[in-house]
Amino acid sequence: MKKFQTLGELIKAFRAHHEISQTDLASDLDVDIRSVIRWEKNETLLNPEKEAELARVTFIPYQVIRNLNSSTQIPTFYDFDLRKYSLSALSSELPDANWIKSKIDVKTDRLKIITSKEDLAPVVRHTQLQKNPLKTVDEDLFLEAAKNLPELNMILLDQSGYYSGHCVYFSIRPETYQKIRSREITEKQLTARDLVNYKTQEKPIFYCHSITADCNENFFYIIGAVLKFFRDAPLGNYLYALLTSRYDSHNMSEQLGVKTVWQDLGIKEKFGLKDAPRLVEGSFKTFLSQ
Repeated sequence: MKKFQTLGELIKAFRAHHEISQTDLASDLDVDIRSVIRWEKNETLLNPEKEAELARVTFIPYQVIRNLNSSTQIPTFYDFDLRKYSLSALSSELPDANWIKSKIDVKTDRLKIITSKEDLAPVVRHTQLQKNPLKTVDEDLFLEAAKNLPELNMILLDQSGYYSGHCVYFSIRPETYQKIRSREITEKQLTARDLVNYKTQEKPIFYCHSITADCNENFFYIIGAVLKFFRDAPLGNYLYALLTSRYDSHNMSEQLGVKTVWQDLGIKEKFGLKDAPRLVEGSFKTFLSQ
């Protein structure tokens, strides 16, 4: 993560990361280019009513913009690739899984079940941000998955009501998963026909499309809700799987008891990813029973 002291520094870094000109950003925000120039020089701040628009256009978490768009800025660490922020270098790493387990009964009213394509807009945008060519962005598939498994298909809102994270899971057929595992098909080839009601399966397979949040506190609420489901639901013998290219999740996967099945170094090099896409699988039974 990089530490940002001012809003101007953040905006310049955003443009450099996405190779966007001042003119293009001004057009997207419907402002004069001189406004962007003044922001970047820290000569002026945004009008408060423009904060939400800047968050929408840039997909930078609203809280990061709020922290820096003030006469008394709150220096904030931010990672454009992960879409994650932190107020200190020490709190940038994912929290210890055992600490999360000890608090998974803590609830929040900021979690919302995915019910519409409007809910899915930030999910799709975040998936595209990861640049993993194996990942699907099929909104119809996401909606069907949410109908089948509402407990694990949720978005999280921040205190101001803006998107701050999500989890998307597919309950899929065993034969479908084996094809993904053996690399006969990719996740992008999944359709609604590959989804099943997990309650009808002898060995349910929960395939995680993505689980993410913009800061560790928000991630705690999402992963906590997921682990609570696996702790409390009568699942029997199940399999958990996740295809990810996030370089910050290795340690968490190991703590939870899931192991790497395969990784694709060729895709990492071809698409310039920071980590190789990898499929991990296992279950949380041992972890949750300790």
